[in-house]
Amino acid sequence: HLPLIFTKLDKTELSLELMDKKVKWSWSSALIGAASATATTAIIMAKPKDPTFHVISVNLTSLKANLPVLDAELTLTVHVTNPNIVSVHYSSTEMAIFYSGSRLGSAQISAGSQPPRSCQILHLPARLNGLELAHHAAQFLADVGRREMVLEATVDIEGTAKVVWWDHKFKIHVDSHIVVDPVLLDVIDQENKSEMEVFIA
Repeated sequence: HLPLIFTKLDKTELSLELMDKKVKWSWSSALIGAASATATTAIIMAKPKDPTFHVISVNLTSLKANLPVLDAELTLTVHVTNPNIVSVHYSSTEMAIFYSGSRLGSAQISAGSQPPRSCQILHLPARLNGLELAHHAAQFLADVGRREMVLEATVDIEGTAKVVWWDHKFKIHVDSHIVVDPVLLDVIDQENKSEMEVFIA
């Protein structure tokens, strides 16, 4: 009966070896699954906070001939805060600027990144269409007399936020209401609203 006993022992060892491999595979899968779940939970539990934007100054850099009027080239200095626990990387985009209900110009936002829980200063080159402003000459002259000019701006910023090993896409929509002195270009008042959406999938 010895051959039979050895055969049973061989089968038992083989079975134990297969079980050991299965256990090791199960642990690996479990660890990967746990890491994925942890990353997703981190995003859900730490609900993304909306970043904040604040226009510090508006500076006239040059006037460009666009006969029969002049286009104004400006630099918008903007303070941006990322209150979230993850860094963000965003693509280039364009901020639309409106005056009296019409699109007056735009400001360029270059691609970049921002560390978690940090602040940074952005210098955005902008150009205002003199011909479009001329269509609102009466309103503009009245604003010059009052020393208050209301500008509206809107922008959509898209990019990725890195959590553990995964990049999650996000989108930020910003609406700005800015009151400036059309003579000195001082920022008198402003209201900025932003909304951030993170795509888990």
